[in-house]
Amino acid sequence: MTELKKGERMEYEPKLTLRDKKKEATAFALAEAAFELALKHGMEGFIVDDVVQKAGFSRRTFANYFSCKEEAVAEYFIGNVSKEDKNMLFKDMPPDTTPLDALYNLLKLQFTSEFLHKLRQFVLLANQYPSLEPYILSVFRRLQIAAQQTLEQFSRGRYADGYTHLLAGAVYGAFVPILDGRLNVLLPGEAQEEDSGAMSFDQYLNSMFAYLHNGF
Repeated sequence: MTELKKGERMEYEPKLTLRDKKKEATAFALAEAAFELALKHGMEGFIVDDVVQKAGFSRRTFANYFSCKEEAVAEYFIGNVSKEDKNMLFKDMPPDTTPLDALYNLLKLQFTSEFLHKLRQFVLLANQYPSLEPYILSVFRRLQIAAQQTLEQFSRGRYADGYTHLLAGAVYGAFVPILDGRLNVLLPGEAQEEDSGAMSFDQYLNSMFAYLHNGF
C-alpha cells in the first residue's frame, strides 16, 4: 500500500495529459453523435458516415476508437463521467469514508436523472435491435469493473480481497431490473400513476444501500 505524505491527496484516476483529454473528448463526441442518431433513426437508419459528419471528424478518426456504430453507441454510457470528475469527487471525501459510502457518492455523480433516462432508452433500443444486445451487457460490466477498481484504489488495502468486487457487483447488478422494467421503479421526473405501486428511484437507491449497510 502506498503511504501518502501529510496533506497529500491520492489521485484515483491517472492524471490526464492534454493529449489524453483530447482523446477522451473525441471519443465522447463520436459516441454522443452515434447515440443521438440511434435514438432519432433507429440502428438501421444511419451509418458510420452519418456519425462522423455529425461529430465533425473523419472515418479514420472513428476507426481509431470504434470498430462499428454499435460500439460507439454503447461507449456513450462509459464516458459520461470524466476521470477528472471522479478525482474531484474522491478528493473531497473525508479519509474515514467507507467504500460503501464512497460507492453511494460515485453513483450519485454517475447516475444523474438524464443519464438514467438515456440508459433506459438504450435498453429499449437493444430490445428492438439485436445487434446492440452484446453491447448492453458490456456497458453494465464495464461500469461495474470501473467502479470496483476505483473503490479498490480508494480503500487502499484496508478491506479483504473481494470486498470491492462484492459491493460493485451487488449495486450495479441491482440497476438492471430497473432499466429493463422488471422492477416497478420510477426514474427521476416520471409521474406516479394512481395505485401503480411504483417506488421512486431515490427510495429504491436508499433501500438498496440500507440493505448493504445493515445486512439482509
